[in-house]
Amino acid sequence: MEGSLSRRSVLIGGALGAAALPLMGTAVLAKPQDTLSPLAAAAREAWLYGLVLIEMAGSRERLLRAVPPNRLFTATKLTTPATQTVTTPNNDTIYASSWINLSSGPVSITLPRAGSRYLSVAFMDMYSNNFAILGTRTTGGDGGKFTLVGPMDATTDPLAIRSPTPWVWMLSRLLVDNEADLAAANAVHAQLKVEGPAAARPNQYAGRSAPWNEYFDSVQRLIMENPPPATDAALFRRVAPLGISPRGGFDAHRYSAAQIQEIEAGIAAAKQSLRSTNGQGKIVNGWIYPKINLGDFGQDYFYRAQIALGGLAALPRAEAMYMWPVNDQGTSVFDSSLDWKWTLPGNRMPPVDAFWSLTMYEATDDGHFFFFDNPINRYAIGDRTPGFMRNGDGGVTIWMSRTNPVPERRANWLPLPPRAPFRPVFRAYIPQADLVEGVYQLPPFESA
Repeated sequence: MEGSLSRRSVLIGGALGAAALPLMGTAVLAKPQDTLSPLAAAAREAWLYGLVLIEMAGSRERLLRAVPPNRLFTATKLTTPATQTVTTPNNDTIYASSWINLSSGPVSITLPRAGSRYLSVAFMDMYSNNFAILGTRTTGGDGGKFTLVGPMDATTDPLAIRSPTPWVWMLSRLLVDNEADLAAANAVHAQLKVEGPAAARPNQYAGRSAPWNEYFDSVQRLIMENPPPATDAALFRRVAPLGISPRGGFDAHRYSAAQIQEIEAGIAAAKQSLRSTNGQGKIVNGWIYPKINLGDFGQDYFYRAQIALGGLAALPRAEAMYMWPVNDQGTSVFDSSLDWKWTLPGNRMPPVDAFWSLTMYEATDDGHFFFFDNPINRYAIGDRTPGFMRNGDGGVTIWMSRTNPVPERRANWLPLPPRAPFRPVFRAYIPQADLVEGVYQLPPFESA
């Protein structure tokens, strides 16, 4: 990693770079979808469709400043306010990341022997779909060597992992219990290897806030670089007025001033739509549960855009579940000037085969969620937290406030940001069937 890189730089830089869509404040004014012209409607859908490509390209560019394609960057510390590089990071695992270019041939992946320590190594195509996950849940803790091949590569290996796109993002998560466990975790992660031929670096692409012509030109080029699945054909028929297609065709110079206004109205409508939690999943007891297609989105382009903006590189539900509470106004940020609590009864602890945690974030004005400095340097609390106090029934209550609580609550204290609103996120790794299928439900989030 380059020594001068800021927190918005490398490793897993999802949903960062250019200014994010507004989370709070004045709404973006846009026409309702049913009043948009055909060109504006095409622009709206194409902007949402291409958002994941833009965000993935941004993540790729930031990591490739530190290491070339087909090489591995490994973080050796847990994420803190000083080291965070992505919106909504976790404080449970250390990461290793590689952007792989399969255009020059297959790449070999060596998994470490992790034993009982949780490990997942996810492989995402350029559309952020997890097409393979290796590690604890799928291949076990004994490690192994695997071959990754491109969409058109010939192979005689029946166990080869075939990527749908030439570019692949590999992201590893390895559990760390606490700072004292960090050295042992790093020794395991050091055995993770990516080996392959030297490969070309990608071209430069626009960010999310670029002018409409630069944004769509980049989307078009990214589609050509990483051809979409045939099952997206209906989408490309719908956006035909804009000229974007798998074979190319977008030309910003063809549009009149009036047509450019239509395109910009469609983009405004797209951005406005992403300000809502609608479509993110089912709300139960005030918690948003991820949709069944999280991490492998198919033709759910709107959900894919939502996740690209707020949680790029999310794992599928079989590997991890992410939930966050919603307030009475229907948004996912809460007032940090108030005290809050969350109680898990002893007979209703989260059913997981790995671990669970509740992580606290400060909500920024530009729509991101980051760790923040606090008096006890605690950013998450969960089933591995040292000194975790249980209630009489065996359950736990997590206390959330800006200031240090009374002594009997301090062991289970999760500090709130001193000024900004906050957003808590619950994570369950290798959730059991009851959680995945909705039989188990998280209890409600409450004011204290």
